[in-house]
Amino acid sequence: MRPRVYITQPVAQSAVERLRQVAEVKLNSDPLHIVSKDELLAAVRDHDILFCLLHDRVDRDVIAANPRLRGVASMTITPADIDVAEATARRIPVTVIPALLLHDATADLTWALLLAVARRVAEGDRLMRVGTFPGSQSSYLEGGGVSRKVLGLVGMGGVGRAVARRARGFAMQLLYHDPRRLPAEEERELGLTWRPFEQLLAESDFVSLHVQLTPQTRHLIGARELGFMKPTAYLVNTARGPVVDEPALIRALRERRIAGAGLDVFESEPRIDPALLALPHVVFTPHVGSAVTELRKAMANVVADNVLAVLDGRQPPNCWNPQIYATPG
Repeated sequence: MRPRVYITQPVAQSAVERLRQVAEVKLNSDPLHIVSKDELLAAVRDHDILFCLLHDRVDRDVIAANPRLRGVASMTITPADIDVAEATARRIPVTVIPALLLHDATADLTWALLLAVARRVAEGDRLMRVGTFPGSQSSYLEGGGVSRKVLGLVGMGGVGRAVARRARGFAMQLLYHDPRRLPAEEERELGLTWRPFEQLLAESDFVSLHVQLTPQTRHLIGARELGFMKPTAYLVNTARGPVVDEPALIRALRERRIAGAGLDVFESEPRIDPALLALPHVVFTPHVGSAVTELRKAMANVVADNVLAVLDGRQPPNCWNPQIYATPG
């Protein structure tokens, strides 16, 4: 009997076809439907491999639903919503994708949000669609400038570096904070100056977040941190939603303690606080940092590589819990 693979949403057809050469593949064909827990439980009971996406929550119940489950293959960099401990206890490999794949696409989106919120692009678009044209020199849509301003980068991994490289074209002063300072040569190459966290917040015109979600970075930006920022400053988050205390951000935006925000990620996504959505000086995208056709194709095929390795009895190339292969089962 051929192995069975379940895919929680549509992915690149090239990856699906590779899997169909060796397995029976079933997938949820609706890109707007996030499978419920009950649907996930039912799918896992009938399949050997779960191919899941960032928005899927694979908890202990899901992993335990099939004692013969052979793998959880995630199209994410870190399996934050997968119970890795439960999978490891059951000697089930959990696989991910390399972070390097997403650096440029996420940096591009960071700049899209930064420019859109500062120059009030989304507000202008909404006005035009209802027939309002304030006039080309009207003060109605005045916003913040970008060129020669101060950009503060929180987290200097691959995405932070990619954002910094793009900032050169805007002649910006670049500050960064990371617990591990870069070598002096790399700071010079990227035009970066390290700052203590609170000082970076106080000096920056734009604060852009590029940290991984860990217990230490959860609510890294809260009421206290927002209080350090200039009232003319903007917050941009393309990292993870829970890095920001969302109720604190809503209060700061309502009270105009900061000028605005560009957000691709949210604390309780896919549920978004209606109070946040009601704020006009925020630009939103629905967690689409990787939504580039050629990139998504590459990501899906990396997941296929991992699945094929598991089905072939090999340790997959991007295994999050490789310790399950260290000792015999």
